[in-house]
Order: sequence, then structure tokens, then C-alpha cells
Amino acid sequence: MGHVDVMDDNLILPFQLESSSLRGRVVRMGSVMDDILSAHGYPAVVNDHMAQSLILGAMLSSMLKFDGVFTLQAQGEGALSMVVSDMTSEGVIRGCATFDEARLASALSQDIKGLMEKGYIAFTVDQGPDTERYQGIVELKGEGLAQSVQHYFTQSEQIATGIVLYAAQREGKWRGQGIMLQHMPEEGGTKLAVGNAHEDDWRRAMILMQSVKEDEMLDPALRAEDILIRLFHEEGVRVFEPQALRKGCRCSEDKVAGVIEMMSEEDIRDMIVDGSITMTCEFCSRHYTFDPATIAAKLPH
Repeated sequence: MGHVDVMDDNLILPFQLESSSLRGRVVRMGSVMDDILSAHGYPAVVNDHMAQSLILGAMLSSMLKFDGVFTLQAQGEGALSMVVSDMTSEGVIRGCATFDEARLASALSQDIKGLMEKGYIAFTVDQGPDTERYQGIVELKGEGLAQSVQHYFTQSEQIATGIVLYAAQREGKWRGQGIMLQHMPEEGGTKLAVGNAHEDDWRRAMILMQSVKEDEMLDPALRAEDILIRLFHEEGVRVFEPQALRKGCRCSEDKVAGVIEMMSEEDIRDMIVDGSITMTCEFCSRHYTFDPATIAAKLPH
């Protein structure tokens, strides 16, 4: 197996099919996904849905022009209550999940809709305190997060959207890759109509995209560009500048201390163990330890 450059293995690659002007992007994650998931030590089924969330979060954020943070959050009731990933406009990504281990072990269904009852997905773009936040919400549909995202664009945004996504462990390391293809409405709002050339282009592209195999998508030696050429060589593939992805967290000692200082004095006292307060970031599992006297000194008296 040949050497794989880190940039090649963790990226977002926008592309266009020249014959039909359909637009898409490939999201590929190797070491970034494995680093995020291995830091948490989640059960396998949680990792499956978390991996999907990381790929979809990167996929959707790359569609937008923004300066800030894009968040994809699936939330509901049940054994799996939350899966969230977020990415900055610089390509720094992280994720975490909340679940009930006992309920997870006895769950009859392993798909997201079975594990997350009354579930929904929220997309949020946060560009800072002086800018209005954008948020879209969609009900969970189908077996995975990808189906819900696809449904959202097709039904709510009137943008025909196809997504194929695979994530799994290979030789003990997590990796994943997804391809999204979209038919954007033309100037004047022309949409796909049954029987026209656009419809034929779309159907052909969907058949080609769905022909990709899991082993191809999860092969670290097969570049994203190579997969696109294999699938769409007759359509004419034009790739654009890729964006690098890297794992990162925005937690800091000051931010965590600020969270503690907002708690009641009784709650703070309950957190003291062996003379200190320890907090763990849910996203990156980093531990922060504080002297209760330092926290108490900052509290209003």
C-alpha cells in the first residue's frame, strides 16, 4: 500500500460534472476521524453515528460562505440522546455524543431513528455575537443521518440531493468518506422536471454515484480524485481547491472556569473531590483541574 499524504487523507474536495453542471463535494477523513473517536472510547454503534455526523458536518459546512462555526446536532429521546459535530470555517472539526449505555445495550434497533426517539437534526451557523445565527431544523428520517440530510435538501430547500457515505474501522483505525451531489436550481428557479434533459442527467449521475463500493471509499491508497474519475469519467469531472481538515477543540481553562463560576455555590461544593474540582471537555476529553479557593475568590459575595 502506497504512502498517503495527511492532506490527501483529511479533506473536503469540491467538484463539478462538466456535462451536466451538477455540483458536489467529497469529504474524506482518516487520522482526523480516528483521533476524534478514539479519544472518546464510545461503544461501536455510537461511533458509527458519530462518524456519519463528522462527515456530514464537514460536507454541509463546506457549502456555506461563513466566518465562524457550523454545527450539526441530532437530538432526541432514547438510548442515544445527542450526536453533535462542529467545524470552523478554517476546517477545524470536533464531535461528541450523549447516550445511556444500559439502554443502548438492550436496544432492538441500531439505526439512528430507533436509538433516538422523537429525533430531529439542527444545522446552526454561528458567526459571532454581532451576527444573527442561522438555524435549520429537520425531523429524523430513514436509518441514518445522511438520509435525513438528503430529505431536508430535497423537500425543504427544493435542491435535488444525493449522498453516499461509508465509515468503518479498517485495520483498527476509523476512517470514512462521503460524496454529495446536488442539482442546484437554475436562474429563474428552474427545477428538475420529469422527462427533461436535466432529469436524465440527474438519474445517470445518481446511478453512477451509487455504484461506488465500500471498499473503494475506505481504501486509504485510493485518492478522492481517483474515485471521482472512476465514477464520472464520462461526465467530465472538474475538481476545485481542496480544504484541509484537522481535529481541534475550542475549550480552554478560562472557558471551563467560566462555566463553573456560573453554577450555584452548592453545586460547586458538590464537585470538590480530594480538595480539587476536575472538569472534562465533552468534545476532546481534556481534563481541567481547579483549586476551589481560586473559583470561590471569583464568585460574587
